[in-house]
Amino acid sequence: MKKTRPYLTLGRLCKLTLLAGCSLYGLHGVASAQDTTTAAPADEEPQTVVVLGSRIPRTQKEGPAPVTVITSDQIRAGGYASVPDVLKTVTANSGETESMQSGNAADYSPGAQQVDLRGLGPNHTLVMVNGRRISDFPMPYDGNGNFTDISNIPLGMVDQIEILSGSASAIYGSDALAGVVNFKLKERYDGSTLDYRYGWTEQGGGQSHRLNYSSGFDAGKFHGVFGGEILWTDPIYGYQRKRQDSTLDAPDPAYQTPVTNWQRVDYDVYAIDATEADCAPTASTNGGTTHLATDPYYGDGDTILGNYCGSKSAIGYKTVQSQRHAGNLVGSFTYDVSDTLHLFADVQFGLSRLELLKRPTSWGYQDETGNDVGDFYNSFTGGTDNWYRIFTPEEMGGLDKAKRQVNSTTYTFTPGVRGTFGADDKWNYEVALNYSAYTAEVIFPLINVEKANALFLGPKLGMDTDPQFLGEDDGYGLPVFNADPTRFYTPLTPEEYASIAENAVYHPKSSVTELTAQIGTRDLFQMPAGPVGFNFLIEGGRQDYDQGTDPKAASPHFFSWTDFISKGHRNHYATGVEFSIPLLSTLSSSAAARYDHYDYAGHSVGQSTYNLGLEYRPLKTLLLRAAWGTGFRAPDLNYVYQGIGYEEGRATDYYTCYNDTPEDYPGDCGRGSRISVKTGGNRDLEPETSESFNTGFVWAPSRMFDVSVDYFKIKMEGVVEDLVINNLTRTEGECRNGLQDINTPTCQDAIARVTRDSGGDITQVFVSPINVAKEETSGYDFAGHLRFDTPIGVLGLSGSYTHVIDHDYTRYVGDPAINKLAVDSDYYIPRDKASASVNLKTGKWKFNIDGNYTSRLPNYDEDAWVKAYMLYNASAQYDLNDKVTVSLAIDNLFDTNPPYDSTWTSYPYYNANWYEGLGRSGFLQITYKY
Repeated sequence: MKKTRPYLTLGRLCKLTLLAGCSLYGLHGVASAQDTTTAAPADEEPQTVVVLGSRIPRTQKEGPAPVTVITSDQIRAGGYASVPDVLKTVTANSGETESMQSGNAADYSPGAQQVDLRGLGPNHTLVMVNGRRISDFPMPYDGNGNFTDISNIPLGMVDQIEILSGSASAIYGSDALAGVVNFKLKERYDGSTLDYRYGWTEQGGGQSHRLNYSSGFDAGKFHGVFGGEILWTDPIYGYQRKRQDSTLDAPDPAYQTPVTNWQRVDYDVYAIDATEADCAPTASTNGGTTHLATDPYYGDGDTILGNYCGSKSAIGYKTVQSQRHAGNLVGSFTYDVSDTLHLFADVQFGLSRLELLKRPTSWGYQDETGNDVGDFYNSFTGGTDNWYRIFTPEEMGGLDKAKRQVNSTTYTFTPGVRGTFGADDKWNYEVALNYSAYTAEVIFPLINVEKANALFLGPKLGMDTDPQFLGEDDGYGLPVFNADPTRFYTPLTPEEYASIAENAVYHPKSSVTELTAQIGTRDLFQMPAGPVGFNFLIEGGRQDYDQGTDPKAASPHFFSWTDFISKGHRNHYATGVEFSIPLLSTLSSSAAARYDHYDYAGHSVGQSTYNLGLEYRPLKTLLLRAAWGTGFRAPDLNYVYQGIGYEEGRATDYYTCYNDTPEDYPGDCGRGSRISVKTGGNRDLEPETSESFNTGFVWAPSRMFDVSVDYFKIKMEGVVEDLVINNLTRTEGECRNGLQDINTPTCQDAIARVTRDSGGDITQVFVSPINVAKEETSGYDFAGHLRFDTPIGVLGLSGSYTHVIDHDYTRYVGDPAINKLAVDSDYYIPRDKASASVNLKTGKWKFNIDGNYTSRLPNYDEDAWVKAYMLYNASAQYDLNDKVTVSLAIDNLFDTNPPYDSTWTSYPYYNANWYEGLGRSGFLQITYKY
């Protein structure tokens, strides 16, 4: 978390409940680094600000709930390359999100990144730009709920980032359960600025160029600021990083076997051993590294060795950092009709092209129903067979042919009118229409299964149960092909590959339209301690969502790829009221209430939310504060409108595993077999709800020093979760085996969702979203800032630290709570995060060192801890003159690798959602102001 200097700090306003019969509304936030407010001369009106968490202007920047503020100067000093990089340093951002290396993200939401305050899920953090909602990413997070993509926000155009922790739906409506993140783009004209930044990495790849320009004008009654950003970032591949360029990097020798580029197994999953002669034609592929390899897992310990053709280096055919080319334009314009009436329009337009490589495409036999287990009877060899290929760069015509592409367009248009009226213009109002949209073309390179089956296997000749194919047994019910293995071991030409390759092209889109009208005053009426502030708001709007699934992808057209259709909309209406109330000269309160109503899919839901806050200042330098608030999230559109679909998945059979080897349960249960996964939405979902409380103090004895300590507690109920396959099968197995009480609601639900055939094997699992019981977390936030003069210049020290006391999740009422901080919880949430900064300003020079700490996390096997992780960034800045500034920033100053985990045997051999494998990188930046 970045600390702002006292004079840059933003505060929060909370409102307290008064007025019988009036709905109460509001929550206020305070900035992480506090500031004392200098009194204005008697003949001057004190300067007011509107801060995140309130719509009522105020003179003091501190309030009942803490707000973290990160300024553009801090972003530059920290050397951060993107918005996700900045938010990773925020100690309240403690949830596990998907990185650019995430395989699930590459499948479900390619290129998008998230923020997850308090570890309560990305869909429970409200993200805004300039205090207004922006459209969701038009594809679901991990195939589940909707979320906001923060990777497309242009970092170079950000003036500051505000982060409020806690439920704030009484101010902002749906989604503000865990907190709010607001990006304030540059909107003040103080001259023109041209800024260029060049970036590189020490180990190669990932070069970047960023060009920013901002300016403005003041032409009589017409004023405006505008700017643009162009970004060009090259990819980084796994083979460019020693930590992950070979399967030999796996911590366990059993997993150091080469990639299975050519592999055959029989019906019992024993290898049909390849020979040196079989692999000879493949030797020139994968850059000449393909050879005869052995994996004992596919052997029988006797005559079957487990031989296949593969390459150790082929594991590195994945992007560690995506390629991104992007351009953004922003503008804010105002026309002064009179001193009390102003027309305004805010605009944003962005284009982005992102490319990532999850891995090269693959193929195995898949039947017309979509079953891709791959078994068939091969009349050429007279036995069961199963062919599996991972294609090589030489066959594809280059790795680019396997890259997934996201060509996106984002735009926001907000016209409106604002002004003042009444005696001394004490009343203010604003009416604005906000429209935000996110459209994309998402391209998934896949394999046309019908064409690939024909190319490799030839025509289907029948079934092995047909009389002409029956042998010593009665057959397995497998299709029959006459497939020459020589065809299998012969690499494809690029032309042959092109004949079976086909793109699935999605056209996802989402939008949000809101018409908001509000009226307020800082002086509704006088109380003995001062004026009462007031704000009233009404709004209405519509939200649309369409995953844009390629129609071919909704059927078994592609190998191992079947998706669902998800499309729908909802209408929304809301009204809210907010008060700020001075109770005594040293005690003020705040109160807010709001009612939101949603219509969707023939259903209607309504939700009331409230906030209360208290600020007590026994001294001018000391603030004691407390805030309570409620929040909610309306059922999101993907959960509601997701159509019934069937896809392939793996399900570990914990029931059979325990019966076979109870002494090794559950560690030796394996990946499980492929099964049919039935998915679907739920139109009967109810809103998720939350309640939060914080209390603490801020002590700021001078502008040179401040410290704050805050306790927080957030509780969510009715949380919507798309059930996890192996969680269901484990629960089902343990219930049937008596390890759990079979009469609990959890057991009954799991057993109903898992389908087994007459032989007891799992054939299908039904996964759908449901409202589950609750999740809650509590902890402490600490923040401080110190600045003082030294003989060599002004030295600044700042830091923030979050300690999580508990984080419990209960799936169903009556179930025992799962401690998400436990080593064996199946969750990765750090108990502690910290951020610290040391900076020195001396003459024309500025120096800065940032350190960011993440405490230990569970290892892959969840039986031990992986050590804590610390990263350092450093920067130096020099003012050549009053117009030109040059800076150099080094990220990951000591080239620190992700922590070693002897059990993380899957690529990239570390937790990629928490750690990055980029290594040390640098950024050279020059800024010209005129």
